[in-house]
Amino acid sequence: MNELNCPAPAKLNLFLHIIGRRADGYHLLETVFRFVDYGDQVKLRLRDDGRVVRVKALDGVPEEQDLCVRAARLLQQASGTSLGVEIELHKVLPMGGGLGGGSSDAASILLGLNRLWQLNWPRERLQILGLQLGADVPVFIYGQSAFAQGIGEQLQAVSLKPAWYLVLIPPVHVSTPKIFAHQQLTRDSKTITITDFSKAEKLTDLTRNDLQTVVCVEYPVVADYLAWLSQFAPARMTGSGACVFAEFADESEVRKVFALLPQEMHGFVAQGMDKHPLYELAK
Repeated sequence: MNELNCPAPAKLNLFLHIIGRRADGYHLLETVFRFVDYGDQVKLRLRDDGRVVRVKALDGVPEEQDLCVRAARLLQQASGTSLGVEIELHKVLPMGGGLGGGSSDAASILLGLNRLWQLNWPRERLQILGLQLGADVPVFIYGQSAFAQGIGEQLQAVSLKPAWYLVLIPPVHVSTPKIFAHQQLTRDSKTITITDFSKAEKLTDLTRNDLQTVVCVEYPVVADYLAWLSQFAPARMTGSGACVFAEFADESEVRKVFALLPQEMHGFVAQGMDKHPLYELAK
């Protein structure tokens, strides 16, 4: 095998509670991650000269900061392989959107190269390595809907009902560090369990996104998008924003709402997935 096409799906945080802060400044959280069938695509081509080559530049992202390049070099160094790779990224997920685009790209690189370089690393080892690239990278390697604790790296599989989502993309890039450092952010939400979450009949029961209020203050357009979407179903922000979403039971219902989207607003329809499309590339 000399070439591999790797989907890099978006994730939604069905809720996001900030329950504390560690001594090193990292926030302690609880969330449920769900993948959806919409995202970036990464094409990997094997090289035998040991070079990691980025085929096309990502606007505004120098090569040394590119998570795809960093992921490949990190795995190369950790595994000691003499092989290289050519990386071609087709980007559709917005940066600063809360959909995990960069983390998903990095995870798909690690999973894809695990197969392409024939490393056969176990999933847990890849997750530990991925954490060096970002707190959301391990869940994409974990590859299942997950209840997450800690800084997002403590993962337990969770069973979710089938659902469709309308995801809207406000035209702003939210600064995650700015939001987490905000004076108005509450950091003392009560802890909940998987059982608590599973018993809730609606997404809005027991849960919320603790970052949403602060983001809406700093980026009023996010509040505008939430207000529009809330006409049709309970809506909330994913991650640290800016993207917002609502859950629907079936495809016809969500597409009716999508057809009403004002011309100046942008978004997409996606179906929830129980497993990552590259789940079988690690054991």
